[in-house]
Amino acid sequence: MARKFIAELLGTAVLVYFGCGVATLMFGFGFAGGSLAAGVVATALAFGLVLAGLCYAFGSISGCHVNPAVTLGMLVAGRIEAAEAAGYWVAQFVGAMLGALALWGTFSGSPTYSRAQTGLGADGYGTLSHIGINLAGAFVIEVILTAVFVFIVISVTERGAPAAVAGLVIGLALMLAHVMGILVTGTSVNPARSLAPALIVGGTALHQVWLFIVAPLVGGALAAAVHRVLRAEAPASAPADAAV
Repeated sequence: MARKFIAELLGTAVLVYFGCGVATLMFGFGFAGGSLAAGVVATALAFGLVLAGLCYAFGSISGCHVNPAVTLGMLVAGRIEAAEAAGYWVAQFVGAMLGALALWGTFSGSPTYSRAQTGLGADGYGTLSHIGINLAGAFVIEVILTAVFVFIVISVTERGAPAAVAGLVIGLALMLAHVMGILVTGTSVNPARSLAPALIVGGTALHQVWLFIVAPLVGGALAAAVHRVLRAEAPASAPADAAV
């Protein structure tokens, strides 16, 4: 069990360091070169590729949730026990904080870095959204993006699914979520990833972070509930092709 918690801690730390790191470089430091599209693509690739790599590195140890919403989805789906899920959540939030602190320490070495102005890849709505999305719109998109992402994670990791490509599919799913969500909220779909940078940056990002904790958890639970309905085993008396 300790190995699982360590894997979740390390995995979440790496996800935050690389994902939020690229987001900060693109949008905080402005290395997207004035092109929002370039910033979106670079950040989405960073989150997707690092998660794909982590899935293959830690998947056989802990399942590589590295996301409290995924862990909640697995709990609702009956894939993990409550006590183990609680340990995962602690490890994920601690790991995210360590990753954010390491990232802050890295960028603080630059004379052009400002915690208030450059930020740390925190999520937000209103003035912190590229399109000025309001609270309701931000909540809706975070629930939907997380539900789709977690549903894919649960589906590609179920018994009988092709394990060899699961990590790649999960990484691509996270990449897709970011392509859609970056200009809207910055894309959370992961409460740990959102809370850690917000705690360091403070201000409006910290005041708004509750949404990026609650909405992904709602989305994760919703995904698991839908999965249990759609992917339920067919009755024994049903025709062989009824579940196809």
